Amino acid sequence: MSDVLLAPANARAPRTVDDTGLPFLFLIELVSKVLHQRGQLRLAELASHLKLNVSVIDPLVVFLRAEKLCEIARVGNSGTDADLSYILTDAGRARAANAAARNAYAGPAPVTLASYTAQVKEQSVAAMQVTRGAMAAAFGGIVVNPLVLDQLGAAMNSGRAIFLHGLAGSGKTYLAERLRDLLVGTIAVPYALMVDGEVIPFFDAVQHVAADEESSIGSGLDRGSAPDARWVRGVRRPAALAGGELTLDMLDLRFDAHTRLYQAPPHLKSNNGIFIIDDLGRQRCTPEALMNRWIVPMDRSVDYLTLHTGHSFQIPFDVIVVFSSNFVPQRLSDGAFLRRLGYKIEVPAASLGEYAALFRQACASAGVEFDGAAFDYLLARHEERQVPLLACYPRDLMRQLRDLARYEERTPELSPRTIDWAWDNYFAAGAAGRPLETERRDRGTVEYNNA
Repeated sequence: MSDVLLAPANARAPRTVDDTGLPFLFLIELVSKVLHQRGQLRLAELASHLKLNVSVIDPLVVFLRAEKLCEIARVGNSGTDADLSYILTDAGRARAANAAARNAYAGPAPVTLASYTAQVKEQSVAAMQVTRGAMAAAFGGIVVNPLVLDQLGAAMNSGRAIFLHGLAGSGKTYLAERLRDLLVGTIAVPYALMVDGEVIPFFDAVQHVAADEESSIGSGLDRGSAPDARWVRGVRRPAALAGGELTLDMLDLRFDAHTRLYQAPPHLKSNNGIFIIDDLGRQRCTPEALMNRWIVPMDRSVDYLTLHTGHSFQIPFDVIVVFSSNFVPQRLSDGAFLRRLGYKIEVPAASLGEYAALFRQACASAGVEFDGAAFDYLLARHEERQVPLLACYPRDLMRQLRDLARYEERTPELSPRTIDWAWDNYFAAGAAGRPLETERRDRGTVEYNNA
């Protein structure tokens, strides 16, 4: 039995076609598509492109030559087979074009679904441990309600879904994005997956950020006990964010009929990490439809995707899904879904002490000297207009003051006059601010004590 399935990303690089776990004829077509796309190549260049050893590539090229699908284009000076260059014949180009018409993928050799499933299990996000010290380090210098911080820390250890809710501007999205700093350790990610003869490109240079550079096999030499190069190792655990643009079809496997390539859904690329759905309830699909899509994956840790051929397959779902919403949970879904949410965490308005700390930070960032009397004046405006102390206000109001000072060609200052100007300019409802009753009505029937 090949060791590919035992410890996929750390297993020795395959030395034979059988070791790859991929069908011989599939690899023949893949080599043909690479030669069709790139033209004349040496064995070492093919090996580097496909992330396979020369010992795997050689019998494939021998077969192509025997079938008169490729030929030697140039002989180097070394006198060895490694210096031979290969190019497709007319028959080879026709066969490669036919293969590309079905699936145009011509990148590194894929790994099997079984290998990927085993690797995801081995590097599960649920195996992480987040401590209070780690939380303090990740959120150092950030003003956060201590209770919320403890809830988030415990929730990250569960590996289950998290629902952050609270008033708009309370800092939910900011907190959700900072959770990526708690993702410890690195993972291995395949360049591509093979499922039922179809290739799904997987590695995403934007979402899968390598902590260190992967070693190359460009020399074309067998590398002994070197690990399987079809995996990118040392990748930071992924953290993806989707907002109001998210639609149900984006969560399915998509096949572009023009390019003949698959696109893996964002939550699949987020395996062994976190996937943040921001502003839940504002998507073009209904919250109920979106949440129903997640019931099976969150409950069984597997998802089901469908190829364009109609073949459905099971894939591991090892993701901490973080929902962020201005709506209370009961407004968005029924009990069946809510039970599957491991943690439902309210992000409340800031306390007076937290708001003062946030305001001082905002002043320092905007280059405005803090003035206690002016801050007390601002608090009076909040109380008079019944506007909660939300985390976003200090920063946004200070930006207004900074913009005014630049316009008037003076140093920014904090005073009742400038606060009135910023307040009246910032709140869309005018000096009264946004009526709190409207905010409550938008969020649902459940009201919050801090609101």
